[in-house]
Parts: sequence; C-alpha cells; structure tokens
Amino acid sequence: MSVSVDPVELTDRVKREARRLGFDLVGVTDPEPPPHLDVFERWLEAGRHGEMDYLSTERSLRRRADPRRILPECESILVVGANCLPGPAQNRDDSARIAAYARGEDYHAVLVERLRRLVAFIQEQTGLKDLPHRIYTDTGPLLERELAQRAGLGWIGKNTCLINPTRGSHFLLAEVMLAIRLVPDSPYPADRCGSCTRCIAACPTECILPNRTLDATRCISYLTIELKGAIPAELRSSMGDWVFGCDVCQEVCPWNVRFSRPTRDPAFQPTPALANPRPQDFLNLHPTGWRARLRGTTLLRAKRTGLVRNASVVAGNRASQEMVQPLAAVLGGDPDPVVRAHAAWGLGRIGGSGARKALLEAQTSEQDPEALIEIATALRALEDAANERARSP
Repeated sequence: MSVSVDPVELTDRVKREARRLGFDLVGVTDPEPPPHLDVFERWLEAGRHGEMDYLSTERSLRRRADPRRILPECESILVVGANCLPGPAQNRDDSARIAAYARGEDYHAVLVERLRRLVAFIQEQTGLKDLPHRIYTDTGPLLERELAQRAGLGWIGKNTCLINPTRGSHFLLAEVMLAIRLVPDSPYPADRCGSCTRCIAACPTECILPNRTLDATRCISYLTIELKGAIPAELRSSMGDWVFGCDVCQEVCPWNVRFSRPTRDPAFQPTPALANPRPQDFLNLHPTGWRARLRGTTLLRAKRTGLVRNASVVAGNRASQEMVQPLAAVLGGDPDPVVRAHAAWGLGRIGGSGARKALLEAQTSEQDPEALIEIATALRALEDAANERARSP
C-alpha cells in the first residue's frame, strides 16, 4: 500500500515512537517465508512440543510457512523487544522462584496495548485510518525469533532465546504485520555463541538439544505452565524451586552476565503478590478466590491446579519440615486428584513422622487411583529411607 510519506522517513519515525512507548529493540523485516521452517517441522515430527497441539495444526503450519496467509496485504513486519528483567529481588531462603518475565504485569496485555498505540501513530502519520495490520506477542502463528533475527535484533542462541549483543536475552518479543512498506533492516549476521555450552550444561533437566531447539517435554517452563497433568516423577527433583517458568539457561549465559540490566519499566516490576512468594503461598490458593489474588499476571495461564501442583513439587524439593502441614492440608482436602498426588510426592520427599502420618491418613480415604499410587510410592520411599538409616553404622 503506497503512502505519501517517504519510507525511510516513516521508518525512522515509527522506530522512534516505538522506543518512546517502551520498546528497547525495534527492527523491520519482510513477510517472506521463513527459510528455516524445516527445523520447526522436524521438531514437531519428533514430538518435542509435547501437549502444545495448537502448534501442529494444519492451519497453523500453513500460516507459519507464509506470513501472507495471515495478512495477504502485508508488506512489512515490525519486530519489537521489551526488556522484562525486573530489579534485584529481595530473595528469602524460602522463596519459590518465578521466571523474570512473569513477575510483573501480564505482558500480553502490556505489549498489545503499546502496539495498538503504535499502530494508531502509524495511521496518523500515513493518513491510512483503516490500515490493515495484525498484532502478535507469542500468540500467533509466527516464528518470531527467526523474524527478530531477520530484523537485525540479534541471533538465536543455543538455548533457543534471541540474544542481543549489547543487551542479552531478557526480552519479550512482539510483532506488527503492516500493509505498508517500511525499510527492512539487515538480518543479524553472526552466531556469537561460539563454542560456549554453559546453557546446555546448566539446564537442570537436560532439555536443550544440539540443534538450537529444545525438548519441551523436559523443559521446566513447559512442565510448570503448559503441561496440564502429572509432572513426570523422574523430572520433579530437577525442578528445584521453580514454581512458574525457569531462567537457568539465561542466568548462566555470558551475554546476560555481562550486558543484561534490569528494566525501569514499571509494568515489569514484581507485583506485590510475586515479589517474594513462598511455596505455601501457592499451596494455600483458594479454589474460588485464587484468580483475584493473581489477576493481571501471566501466572493465570497455569491455572490453580498447575500452580498448586508445582508448589507441591517445590515444597518437596525444599525438604523442610515446615512444608509438612501445608502439604498435608492439600493432600487431605484439595479437590483436584492431580494436586493431591503431587502433595503426596512432596511429603514422601520430606519424610518424618508428620509426613508419614498424613500419608497414612490419606491412604484410607483417597479414591483416585493415581493419587493412591503416589501415596503408596511415598510411603515406600519413607520406609526405604528408614531401613537405610537402620543399616547405617
């Protein structure tokens, strides 16, 4: 769609306005089909996406293969990044960890609103009040990290995150597809991970694969957010203190250690409920009142079942006797059998007479087969530990 404004001048104005609205990275690329779609398709074929079936629908694949299937009039894709790293937390020893991007306001609402204002600015600058466009932030069928690399914002690291050479990788990406021509940026040309494998070595569940993809079914972020059923027992101890998401691969990345800085953006500062949460704060989420407590945050995505399930695992990994009472309350009274099963696992990890008593009491009343298996497994673990102690000199 042609406009009277010079594309070079318009692009410069749009980028300045994007930065004024709070975006730290801004770039432009074209809507040509992604050259590395085959990597994504092989990833899906291998089942690495787990239960995220929305990624593999025929319609989704067609649209990812050609952005013009989403917006036929598209001439440019504006790609932006917002630093989401909050200021240093005053962490207590008993805190439950939440990924940096999720500790503030829900980024979907924040970024979409800012992009709507940016589109309004473009419409004003061009005089095109009905300018065809689409706005996305990890909600649409776009390979957004590849688009960001093509827009010159950085390279895709071995941990699959987009890494900017002067700012690191703690960014949330978003895109605006536009039916006007902006001047595209040159793709970021280099892979600056080099021989470094710190992210791969540090991953607690060994989910990072050699080809810059990851096995989502082993990723702590997937396990704590996307997975809706039971967390595989063999991965629970590796979750550590993470109750929602995971930042380990980013925390060890030299580009973040050297260049990443906390944002001053108020939208991404920790909300009061998420400043220093404890596992018991999530174990105590009320079945009807929990949404009000977490309203306006990304944690709603995991739903109450996921959050209490995750907190049960974190409490078990914490192995503190102060976790026995809240876990026992969950095991004895939570309405969800998945949650009760994980509370049983947590009690089995902690041990002690209080944990054993709670498990035995629950065994007499529990009706769900999977929860009963977890209770029996936990009791066997306590018995094995007791026998081992008895054999020790």
